[in-house]
Amino acid sequence: MAKLNTFKNSSGSTGTKKTKNTTLSYQKRSTRKSFDQINFSEGQRKGLKILGLFLLLLAGLFAVAFISYLFTWKADQSYIAQTNGGWSTLMSTADELHDENTEIPLVENKLGKFGALLANQFIYEWFGVASFLFIVVLFVVGYKFLYKKSLLPVWKTLLYCVVSILFLSVTFGFIQDFIYDTPHILEGKFGFWTNQILKAQVGIVGTGGLLLFLLLTALVLVYNFDLKFSFQGAGKDDFDEDAEEGEDFSDELLATQQNSINKRKNNEVTTHSYSHTATEAEPDPVTEPEEEENTISIPLQVNNVKAAPVVNTVREEEIALSIEEPEEMEDELESVGPALTVEKVIEEKPITANDLVEKFGEYDPKLDLSGYKYPTLDLLKDYGTGKITINQQELEANKNRIVETLRNYSIEIEHIKATIGPTVTLYEIIPKPGVRISKIKNLEDDIALSLAALGIRIIAPMPGKGTIGIEVPSSTPEMVSMRSILATEKFQKTEMDLPIALGKTISNEVYIADLAKMPHLLVAGATGQGKSVGINAILTSLLFKKHPAELKFVLVDPKKVELSLFKKIERHFLAKLPNEDDAIITDTKKVINTLNSLCIEMDQRYDLLKNAQVRNLKEYNVKFVNRRLNPEEGHRFLPFIVLIIDEFADLMMTAGKEVETPIARLAQLARAVGIHLVIATQRPSVNIITGTIKANFPARLAFRVLSKVDSRTILDSGGADQLIGRGDMLLATGSDLIRIQCAFVDTPEVDLVSDYIGSQRGYPSAHYLPEYVDPNGDGDAMADFDLSDRDQLFEEAARLIVMHQQGSTSLIQRKLKLGYNRAGRIIDQLEAAGIVGPFEGSKAREVLYPDEYSLEQYLETLRKEN
Repeated sequence: MAKLNTFKNSSGSTGTKKTKNTTLSYQKRSTRKSFDQINFSEGQRKGLKILGLFLLLLAGLFAVAFISYLFTWKADQSYIAQTNGGWSTLMSTADELHDENTEIPLVENKLGKFGALLANQFIYEWFGVASFLFIVVLFVVGYKFLYKKSLLPVWKTLLYCVVSILFLSVTFGFIQDFIYDTPHILEGKFGFWTNQILKAQVGIVGTGGLLLFLLLTALVLVYNFDLKFSFQGAGKDDFDEDAEEGEDFSDELLATQQNSINKRKNNEVTTHSYSHTATEAEPDPVTEPEEEENTISIPLQVNNVKAAPVVNTVREEEIALSIEEPEEMEDELESVGPALTVEKVIEEKPITANDLVEKFGEYDPKLDLSGYKYPTLDLLKDYGTGKITINQQELEANKNRIVETLRNYSIEIEHIKATIGPTVTLYEIIPKPGVRISKIKNLEDDIALSLAALGIRIIAPMPGKGTIGIEVPSSTPEMVSMRSILATEKFQKTEMDLPIALGKTISNEVYIADLAKMPHLLVAGATGQGKSVGINAILTSLLFKKHPAELKFVLVDPKKVELSLFKKIERHFLAKLPNEDDAIITDTKKVINTLNSLCIEMDQRYDLLKNAQVRNLKEYNVKFVNRRLNPEEGHRFLPFIVLIIDEFADLMMTAGKEVETPIARLAQLARAVGIHLVIATQRPSVNIITGTIKANFPARLAFRVLSKVDSRTILDSGGADQLIGRGDMLLATGSDLIRIQCAFVDTPEVDLVSDYIGSQRGYPSAHYLPEYVDPNGDGDAMADFDLSDRDQLFEEAARLIVMHQQGSTSLIQRKLKLGYNRAGRIIDQLEAAGIVGPFEGSKAREVLYPDEYSLEQYLETLRKEN
């Protein structure tokens, strides 16, 4: 078994032998603690932050004063010379100085008298331009105190800066002798007089040699600068012979000693090194002198070669070493030739997403409009009290009429309960056993007759309950204001992606739906039943909750007046085609182009999701915000896009399949990429709401319609024809039907909200959708471009396109840092000039020139023609 010799730190003690695996631990009180290890009180932490802030301010002031002094040193020195040093006049006013001497020049330093005096003291009187390193020291220390993070190692930076200041001052003073008629602002008086003293002692050559020696010494100490020189005929053999004589100072042994036992402390050190020869003498017993605590002896064994212990005083903090020795000692190995030096392989650490987040922080899509203020509730009116008034006499009278009507048809009731809503009261009844539900449902008209009420609706049975519901309109309905809905905690604290506040249910509960989960909404209702108010309620809800960077609207308004109020928020929330002037689309032809452009946007977004290896928009944006996607590869933050069509029937009548096809595509595929549709119509017939559209709109909102056929068309069931109007609606989400009183938001309120948003700073223009060119167009659009009136960056963009062999507007935007409008005009000019091909949907345009040489010949031809 291997033996371990341990020497204790006691006077006159001898070594004892131990066997087996041994773990050695020792502790040493650290003579200094880092800043992060010191426990500060709350007051001390605040004081350190204030000190850090002060040091950063001081660094900025030093920088301003020093930089300004480099340009204004003549005027500053004249002022200081006239005021006998200047510091005594720091607190004096200009009038006081002119009373004494009216010829005192003015100070031109950007920091005034203080800046001139400060810069002159440091740069002229002391260390010259090397004084700029004081700014580095102040900034690094101040940043450390303020943020508790180190831009650079504080103590090392302080040491390096102080040494550099002294060395640079002297060096610049040495160089200054070779430059005539220069002021002392380069080296300062310290550098100048130090050089004069050195030259008086060792001359110019000696001073230069000394400075060179100091420079090389610093390089060796700091960067381990290699000073090897290759000379033919001289080699390692002579060095190796010297190395074999005496003690071995191989790199491996020195590294082992430095890593395990760091510096020595006023005690005798006995070191026995193993020889490189085949024979080795047994180590003599070692007697240690008396030492203080914290002395350790560590046995050294390399490649089964015995070595005597190295005794030293430890200056490290607590370290634990685990040494496992072999069970048997093999024969001693010979070391032949020079010592083996193993160079440690340094692997480069790749930059990860976490490193980027730690360095730059998460990407903030709201940063461009960081000062954006959300609309306030003061912009909306509060209609009524918002509280339900209970009319006990009306409830009792309605209950008696329902019971009497059912008894007339031999239907007995065990229990009846009333739930009061803002406009409708729900009576839930439990009939006695043996009563057929269909018999009660057939009495709908009879109950309506007995109650003398409009819009009686019977729900038999109620979903999830063992009851039958009878909905009866109240004689005194309450108006549900949008302000009362948006002010609720349910809306304010919702975490839905696209929350829309629709109103209150029949149980007086605020109903908020997530459009992102619907994922599309089909709205239908007869004229004057609240459909337009419902669309305004949807838009207003989203405007109160979302930031312009997170949401964009595509508004289609064939009637031209319903959505015109939202034109004021064009630069904040609206999206449009690049070449369109009006963001709210009213022309049927432009609607078709916009819908096809949205299909292109959808395809592009799916490509981005595919490259990012995510399944939906939310996961993609989380990945982008955490800087795990590279913008150079086309990735960008993707906002939600909500397409709202106010009168779909008019589009279907004028365009038909041209509109239905892109709508169906978007409804089928666009959910995952954050494009959602809200389509409204006042004519829910089968030729308008076709089976293809209905299949992809599981969420449907029905206001009052005029016939049961229309109700079945929109809801696949009756009920919408029995609503009472004025915002009374049914929401179908799957198999459930929910009766809701729509929140009322009037036109002046929408106008105020739009004004509030539109008056704030917005983006330069509306959000641009991808370019779309109608393949069935006349093809003469390019003929309108005059090649003599080309953009200034036309040729540069052409070279960029040909070099990358990619004809896309986004490439010109990124590389030339242009807006979309100008980049789009340039790409159209390139197409007109025959450099790129026509638009091909989501694909990049074809580049018609294979290399830059052929392009330059063509550009030269264009120059001559124009």
